[in-house]
Amino acid sequence: MKCNRLLLFDIDCTLLNTGGAGMAAFHSAAEELYSEQIAQKNGLQLDMAGSTDFGLIMEIFKSLGVQDSIGERDKFFQLYLSKLKVNLSDPKFDGQLLPGVVKTLNKLSEPNERYDIFIGLLTGNLKEGAKIKVEHYGIEKFFTFGAYGCDHFDRNELGPIALDRAHDEYGILFDPQETIVIGDTPKDINCAKAFGARSFAVATGSFSIDQLMNHSPDYVLNDLDDWEQASRILFSK
Repeated sequence: MKCNRLLLFDIDCTLLNTGGAGMAAFHSAAEELYSEQIAQKNGLQLDMAGSTDFGLIMEIFKSLGVQDSIGERDKFFQLYLSKLKVNLSDPKFDGQLLPGVVKTLNKLSEPNERYDIFIGLLTGNLKEGAKIKVEHYGIEKFFTFGAYGCDHFDRNELGPIALDRAHDEYGILFDPQETIVIGDTPKDINCAKAFGARSFAVATGSFSIDQLMNHSPDYVLNDLDDWEQASRILFSK
């Protein structure tokens, strides 16, 4: 009898790199809406690596003294998403899928002798932002569900949401120990630990292997380019 294996992928700097299109869209939207407040603060500093979009906007509002509300968030995110679409089509943002991603996703879609493989997203992006990115880079067919940065501001709360969504999608109660979170930041590693899943860190973002190892992931590789190495991890017992 086969075992179920749930694989939850981060997007930015794990599957793809937008060449700064996403970050530029976020900053541009903030500048357009809150330029006076930002000028008073002498700029806007954001730690975007591994953060959720809800967490970032809460950080912006708190820093700038903007009243947080559903309406204010909607206004910001509508502007951000429109700018994201424009930026992704702008050649100056040299985005790309990361090494081995297409091969890995295709291989995971093939029948496996030991596991039934299910793939989803676990990302800090808004659901619509995630959709825009994976569609732009042509990998949307691999992802039918996910947990997103609009589901909760705290990334560590997204794991159980992803399990619930996977259950809704496939009718299967997935064991966290049979779930692997693939990401490029310490926040991805901590997110996996928070709901009892395994963590697979890739050094395709701003953190080196040594820096990632300091947070004790279950597995770590430079990238997904070597399928033999990646598959040993993804299909490990």
